[in-house]
Amino acid sequence: MSSFGIRPHFSEILDLNPEEAQAKIIREVQRIDKRCEVKSFDGFICLRIPRQDRHFWSPRLNLSLNPTDDGKARLQGVYGPNANVWSLFLYGYLLTGSVGLFSGIFGFAQYSLEGKTWGLWIFGASVFAAISLYVLAQFGQKLGASQTFRLHQIYESAMGRSVGIH
Repeated sequence: MSSFGIRPHFSEILDLNPEEAQAKIIREVQRIDKRCEVKSFDGFICLRIPRQDRHFWSPRLNLSLNPTDDGKARLQGVYGPNANVWSLFLYGYLLTGSVGLFSGIFGFAQYSLEGKTWGLWIFGASVFAAISLYVLAQFGQKLGASQTFRLHQIYESAMGRSVGIH
């Protein structure tokens, strides 16, 4: 389960309509692992690690079911952290990207005017911060890898077949 991707995912077409597929997945997951938390809405299922085993980097598997033209279900699964952790990284990237963009523009303007280029130092710090966020996300993904693997095994057992992750 080692990858350079930020959020591992998979996709497949099921031979059931979305409602039947959702009912089957929920039933089979609860049969296989009663401790796995299952939350579902119309066309959406979330599988989570039990509260007592959960930590800051614990993943969740979000499954979305959409109908295809021929009445089958297109299932898309995405592994990711808790929404609070995901938001923290999203806003971190947004902040470092914005600061980096504007400080880079300002620094290169200073350079072209042959002034002091202190804006490029801020740009460099923003690049470093963005790389640090990426490395931290990869570290957290590695800490949650065994639980990601566990969720994937539960899903594969529920479906009765192997599913590759991208």
